[in-house]
Amino acid sequence: MTYAIVATGGKQLRVEPGRFYDIERLPVEAEAEVTLDQVLFVNNDGESLVGQPLVEGATVTGTVVSHLRGRKVIIYKMKPKKKTRKKQGHRQELTRLMIDSIQVNGETIASREAQAVAAGDDD
Repeated sequence: MTYAIVATGGKQLRVEPGRFYDIERLPVEAEAEVTLDQVLFVNNDGESLVGQPLVEGATVTGTVVSHLRGRKVIIYKMKPKKKTRKKQGHRQELTRLMIDSIQVNGETIASREAQAVAAGDDD
């Protein structure tokens, strides 16, 4: 199994080709190609590349599927005996990103098509 750990939006995600992930909103249009170059770790079928802090020459490419908003989070503050109450809601702006491939030094080590073929062989 090939996967990578990338940093985006102040968070770290474990990503695999052929899967989609909801990340912090990116300023790009839907159906646009995005390259994530902050790759912290790459695992290629047991062979590991660990960055210090980033893996040199490693990139993850993906396609923006859509922009959406996360579920609502309610913030409720109350001070007892003071009759003070404050209710506030928040919905995070998100981008749904389909991971297409993982490259190291310009060579594609995993892609969405290769993952689909491998999944078809297991059936």
